[in-house]
Amino acid sequence: MLKFIMVFIIALNLYANDFVNLYRFKGISEVEKEIENSLKDINYWKSYLADKNVDLGYYEYKKYVIVAQKEQSELSLYEKIGHDYKLVLRNSVIVGESQGDKYLEGDKKTPEGAYELIEKKTEVDQFYGPFALVTSYPNSFDMSLDKKGSGIWIHGMPFQGDREKFTRGCIALDNQELENLEKNIDYKKTILLTSQNEFEKASKDDIALILSSIYKWKDAWKYSNIEEYLSFYSKEFKKSDKSNFAQFEDYKKQIFSKNEDKTITFKNIDIAPYPNSLNKKMYKVLMDEEYLSPSVKFYGKKELFLEVANNEVKILTED
Repeated sequence: MLKFIMVFIIALNLYANDFVNLYRFKGISEVEKEIENSLKDINYWKSYLADKNVDLGYYEYKKYVIVAQKEQSELSLYEKIGHDYKLVLRNSVIVGESQGDKYLEGDKKTPEGAYELIEKKTEVDQFYGPFALVTSYPNSFDMSLDKKGSGIWIHGMPFQGDREKFTRGCIALDNQELENLEKNIDYKKTILLTSQNEFEKASKDDIALILSSIYKWKDAWKYSNIEEYLSFYSKEFKKSDKSNFAQFEDYKKQIFSKNEDKTITFKNIDIAPYPNSLNKKMYKVLMDEEYLSPSVKFYGKKELFLEVANNEVKILTED
């Protein structure tokens, strides 16, 4: 009954007369199919996004976006309010001593990409100020590229003594500014975007393409359509354990050959532009996944790192 009510409400909000008549003459299952078809339609998403600002990405769960531009030595915090973003604060920062993207431990470079804030660490050496916000570097995409290093933080300045004009890879700002930053966010609902140069904004066309592609990919997954499913993956695909596309393809063909009935649901979809040093137009997708089949029950996070090229979405890494 609850499922019926939810589907019916969505239908009324989309195309009331058409969906009501579809329900009257063909039943709720046909309404559900039509909604699934709409979610795979890029034009539906373009219409949906028409009045929404997606410059910093599309977020159903996250509320705060931190943009750090290394060359400008600048950090900006934005809050998502309704369909727009509000600039909350902008500060000068210091970053890694060496220019470029981080690849090696000890290279003194600040990573480029999109990262979660996973912890507020309060027991830190006085050199790092009052506390540190720990980032998720290295993420799955970083590990697929065999990037090394860890302990990339947003932190403060020493309580005693001076410090250099650069960090070993972290992002550092004055202690009062660090405290103001932390007071204005819920770190669990915050994403950090770090770029070498000026941050490149997302586009509505890209976000609409990604959203429609996610639902096409899910449909192929649900119905064990292996060829269509694999078409969403780049030949450059690698997982965090360095396994490649050919290995992934063999594994998925074995799984799909079972042709099990599956229920797959995505919620809280967040799509962040992904600054990178590879000259790719990339995005990071993080969402809640519910996967139910006779052999597997999974409730958790699904993370995708995507490239948009030639009006197609290709998955480079997933976790």
